[in-house]
Amino acid sequence: MKYTVKLQSLFLGIVLLTNPTMASDRWPDWRGPTADGHSDATGLPLHWSETKNIVWKTPIHDHGHSTPVVWDDQIWLTTATEDGKTLYAVCIDFNTGKILHDIEVFHPENPQRIHPNNTYATPSGVIEEGRIYVHYGTFGTAALNSQTGEVVWRRNDLNCEHMQGPASSPILYKDLIILHLEGTDLQYIVALDKTTGDTVWRCDRPKELYETIKTAVYLKAYHTPILVDVNGQTQMISNGALLVTGHNPLTGEELWRVRYGEDSTISRVVSGHGLFFVNCGGSPNRTQLWAVRQGGHGDVTDTHVVWKMTRNVPLESSPVLVDDLLYTVSDNGALICTQALTGDEVWQERLSERHGASLLYADKRIYLSSKTGKTRVIKPGREYVELAVNQLDGELWASPAVAGRSLLLRTKTHLYRIQDE
Repeated sequence: MKYTVKLQSLFLGIVLLTNPTMASDRWPDWRGPTADGHSDATGLPLHWSETKNIVWKTPIHDHGHSTPVVWDDQIWLTTATEDGKTLYAVCIDFNTGKILHDIEVFHPENPQRIHPNNTYATPSGVIEEGRIYVHYGTFGTAALNSQTGEVVWRRNDLNCEHMQGPASSPILYKDLIILHLEGTDLQYIVALDKTTGDTVWRCDRPKELYETIKTAVYLKAYHTPILVDVNGQTQMISNGALLVTGHNPLTGEELWRVRYGEDSTISRVVSGHGLFFVNCGGSPNRTQLWAVRQGGHGDVTDTHVVWKMTRNVPLESSPVLVDDLLYTVSDNGALICTQALTGDEVWQERLSERHGASLLYADKRIYLSSKTGKTRVIKPGREYVELAVNQLDGELWASPAVAGRSLLLRTKTHLYRIQDE
């Protein structure tokens, strides 16, 4: 009997060592399994270069800033031609780096213009067993069979004038896929039946607030919502151009709101310690970060804002919360550690690179990827401790993903799988 147990234990150990893409290692969303840039993976690489710890490096055609999403041995991302007239979904084999599917999902006839720094494939997909959902803003949303690559359903009638291109990624909740389409003309959230693509509910932003804004650029928004349990109830926290709102994700009903100044940031809300950390606008400095206490009802602007960060706030990069410290990196490289409950600055380090990718916390480290292809690795804590600086060719605009003991980093031209040898 003891001999049998030992054999079973040995077999289990072999399975664990040879199967790096177990369920707990999936990366289904732009910011991972918990949508906040956290991973429980261990054994991740600390050092790499073009000649060290690269398992494979796969060219990705055309242009895209979407983060790869992972389910078992499949990695999916989106890309698009520079003119936006062909929008693709691409599947890469985790083990080999081979492209398994390269699907032309949409062919917009007259794509809107976009910002020079944006692409037509910036929103990240979201994945579950058997399905990958891809979203290109006003240009279309689709569900694909992840095994065959067959398009299950398409929608290209959910539209807005992005002005500078799409960036908001979809999320899944139960039987729904939830999308934000917030442009200079229309601002709304819509939930679709993930099986059929049919509209289940739509929630429009409050027109009485938006009609007061005369400058079009401050009407649009690029946020991706999060789902949080608040007092036993799942809420969808949604950031718009003028306000952050909490919703019932099954119906779209607004539960509470906090109003602020004009805003068009990308950074995603982070939750913890009974607070929402919200990148937003606010006069006199448009880009700010507010800590909002959870549990409100109705308009709680005057009662639930706990503290505000008003300088060196990121437009693009999403923060990461580790224990009681919040880490942010601004677009121009101001890395700041803040006491989450009070907003007091703990330390600040000026980095030389520009940043847009969101922060990753994994293996007791924080990874920060820059637009120069450099990834710094630091130790969380009350002083700045740099563990490594790693350089790849190309530019890192997409946020990192984790699968097993591997990091997945997407430059403007390639997808890398990085793992200790």
